Amino acid sequence: MQKLSLRAVQKLTCKKRDAWWTVLLVDPVATRLVCLFARFDWITPNRVTWAALFVGLGSAGFFLKGDYESLAIGAGLYHISFILDCIDGKLARLKGNGSVFGGWLDYVFDRIRVLFCALALMGGQFLRTDEPVFLLAALVVVFLDMLRYVDALQIYKMRMSMRSKIEAVTLARQAEAGVKEEDQKVVFMEDLLRENPLAEGETLKAAAATRPGQPEVIDLHQQFRESFPWYARFRHALLRTRIRPHLISGIEFQMFIFIVGPLIGHVLVTTAVSAILLGAFELVIMFKFWLSTRDFTRTMERLAPDSVPTRAGSISPHLQAGRHRRREGDRGRPDTGADTWTGQDDPYSHDAPYLQEHQYSQDTRTEQDGWNAQVTWMDQRFPAPEPDDDPGFQPYPHPYPAEPEAQDTAWLPRVPTQPHPGHHHADSGQSWS
Repeated sequence: MQKLSLRAVQKLTCKKRDAWWTVLLVDPVATRLVCLFARFDWITPNRVTWAALFVGLGSAGFFLKGDYESLAIGAGLYHISFILDCIDGKLARLKGNGSVFGGWLDYVFDRIRVLFCALALMGGQFLRTDEPVFLLAALVVVFLDMLRYVDALQIYKMRMSMRSKIEAVTLARQAEAGVKEEDQKVVFMEDLLRENPLAEGETLKAAAATRPGQPEVIDLHQQFRESFPWYARFRHALLRTRIRPHLISGIEFQMFIFIVGPLIGHVLVTTAVSAILLGAFELVIMFKFWLSTRDFTRTMERLAPDSVPTRAGSISPHLQAGRHRRREGDRGRPDTGADTWTGQDDPYSHDAPYLQEHQYSQDTRTEQDGWNAQVTWMDQRFPAPEPDDDPGFQPYPHPYPAEPEAQDTAWLPRVPTQPHPGHHHADSGQSWS
């Protein structure tokens, strides 16, 4: 096998944007190891993932001892474990042999490594100092790590949902306007910035507007950029070195706790500072996502006004006087026999003509017919909500059920009755005592 070009491997396997710890301290080593590992067919991405897990568990064993020398060795092993964790993805991108199962395995093993290392690191310090605060610190580390990744997955899911809804509405409008199917497309600002990371958002939008037949650029981060204009300059300065603006992510959180803290000998202080910084950046991400949802709502109101609820924050009208309860004017009304009730005293007087028109006489209609008329009137007076109005609404069962139909029980076997003590048995003539 010919020698691989390091620059080509870096361009193919390194992400366009990554954590600053990965860019500065991991990629220079990982890309060179990828060039070496790629020569051997038996080194697969999944096997590298397993190796990263075992090395990480080895670091947890050293963390549990608690002394400084063991902590330093554990920190070094954890960094090696993280390098291997980056190599498996780079190797999969280089050889094209990645799999869905491999991605799942990598994610699960990352969580297992953090869990064992957190319990071992804080547990070892607790055994040495007998300070319960280290046990609390272990819970905080595990909780924040899980929160970070669960929140990231959920925000990604919501972003994809917003994009899909905008795409559906935009493509439908283009189809109605007579645009050919092969020419129908939706352009998002985030996609343009991903393809041109150093370009200005307004410049890309203006360039797209000058192209003939180019659809409108949808910007779901417009309010955030307008509220913080300095963010674009800060982002561009970092992206020139492939560093993403999210400076304290789950990666930096782990590296500070499991590498920096043990090396400087201040595990608890490092953990507290890392937790505060991670929480602050997570709040910024949540705020940015909230602004994005507002941009989404305004975009949908502009593209499809009919699809956006106009009564947001109010109670749906059909819940004001639902079919599941009786009105004030009905309290004197009998439960059956709708043939004799005309609704003359009903405060909803506009319903009275309908009821008078559909009166039923006991001589010509049965009681079941009267009940059917009552049900029909209730259905028209209090209609069930449309699915689009309230998808989760399920009407209550009717409070006045019809009489059950008589069942033929002649075919059932007869069960002999058991006489009570002290009563005379009719068949035997004996008395039970």
